[in-house]
Amino acid sequence: MSFSNIMDSNSYSGGVATDPDSAELISARERMLGPAYRLFYERPVHLVRGAGSHLFDADGERYLDAYNNVVSVGHCHPRVVAAITRQAETLNTHTRYLHDGIVEYSERLLATLGGEVDQVMYACTGSEANDLALRVAQMHTGARGVIVTRDAYHGNTEAVTAISPSIGGATTIGAHVRIVDAPDSYRSGGQVADRFLADVAAAIADLEAAGHGLSCLVVDTFFSSDGIYPDPSVLAPAVAAVRAAGGVFLADEVQPGFGRTGEAMWGFTRHGVVPDLVTMGKPMANGLPVAAMAARSEVLEAFAREVPYFNTFGGNPVSMAAAGAVLDVIEDERLMDNAARVGTALRDEISRIAAENPRIGDVRGAGLYVGVEMVTDPELKTPDRAGAHDLVNAMRDRKVLISVCGADGNVLKVRPPLVFSDRDVDWFSTEFAGAVAALG
Repeated sequence: MSFSNIMDSNSYSGGVATDPDSAELISARERMLGPAYRLFYERPVHLVRGAGSHLFDADGERYLDAYNNVVSVGHCHPRVVAAITRQAETLNTHTRYLHDGIVEYSERLLATLGGEVDQVMYACTGSEANDLALRVAQMHTGARGVIVTRDAYHGNTEAVTAISPSIGGATTIGAHVRIVDAPDSYRSGGQVADRFLADVAAAIADLEAAGHGLSCLVVDTFFSSDGIYPDPSVLAPAVAAVRAAGGVFLADEVQPGFGRTGEAMWGFTRHGVVPDLVTMGKPMANGLPVAAMAARSEVLEAFAREVPYFNTFGGNPVSMAAAGAVLDVIEDERLMDNAARVGTALRDEISRIAAENPRIGDVRGAGLYVGVEMVTDPELKTPDRAGAHDLVNAMRDRKVLISVCGADGNVLKVRPPLVFSDRDVDWFSTEFAGAVAALG
């Protein structure tokens, strides 16, 4: 089977002893779903219940969820559950009928994006939203060329697979796509913004020389799949170069959006730029499949004039009720403030542990999004894929769930629900310290 960096750096590969019930469930899953699907961890976790930042398996064992941004305001948040239930008991249909819910939610959502991004279209997944955004950018610019980062992930439709190098395997990066290095602040130091700008400028020139022209720069504003690079100085110069060449900037906010950084509602705000297109997905409705593409109306105008758009489930009343409840919880429970405060405490604790272990080369992040770089040599900064893999699975055995990212699969990805607490930080830190010490 081919290797996919984003899918296989932390996936079940078989051959590791599991209990009989799990083994039977794994076998049935593989038989009926086929081999394309992946499971986390060398010993997959059979989860049956969740509450807040905690999960429970089939044996009643409790786990700390330090990875999941789908349920961004916590597993089974009662306000979200209640909103879904009320609306499902009343009406659920599509967007070709008038309904208050989609208008009210859209007004609230657009208010968080600022006045320049003033229209929104709905879908069910981030993949769909990015697919739609590529079509909008192409019709607005009249060009097809796209610039992405080296280990980006933007979804799994045919169009966005072509701009998602991290999927790997038999997927093909499009001839109209140019790849640039992510802004690796750990290795590039103070030159990171200049290098990123130079790479983007070279990609623009190459696309124009090849006859594709420049449609858009597509960036996850935390460079999540590339290895989590939060430096806020890198995007503004590159975006200016893209716009000068006639392209637009598409901010993929599926992972950094909805307050995760603790500094702002959206990752792009940290960079001091306003995108032309914004996409969002996973955290939007706390587990319901809801996604959106927001745009400057002048960028959307050509597509909206020429292409009728309809998505059967995108923007349905139940999804809008769930998404509205998520905004309520973020605001009323001050989860951005929590992300900033608890996230700082979490990074401080990880940094304290890292100071005693040379195999941890860097700790970086903002809010409740932390990248921990594992290296074999701190002087050479040599990526340690095997060490990261072992540490993730050691944490799983200690009932703490994290994952990995980055081109070399060596960056621990710590991205808990926004309700992560001080007690959760203590739990995480105790188990992380133990797992690091045992790693040797």
